[in-house]
Amino acid sequence: MEPTVRDAPEADRYEIRDGEQVLGYAAYQRHGDIVVFTHTEVDPDAGQSGLGGTLVRAALDDVRARGGSVVAQCSFVHGWIDRHQEYADLVADPDR
Repeated sequence: MEPTVRDAPEADRYEIRDGEQVLGYAAYQRHGDIVVFTHTEVDPDAGQSGLGGTLVRAALDDVRARGGSVVAQCSFVHGWIDRHQEYADLVADPDR
């Protein structure tokens, strides 16, 4: 089964799942239309590489679809955006 990513607002995070099993998450805090990513974690025993990237890409795509912007306090999300400049436009203006 292909892992899926979903927003779990009741837990303040995006989750990557294989069926009912949570393989990882990207925790956030919402402030209006700004999503502050605070921590990302993926199960190292999940047996699949690239889960973190899949999770972050889907989360950022969702933020974009909702017209929001992001603050990457999490070093994983920050580094991922640095390596994928097509997502740099999502980074919130610090003067906002």
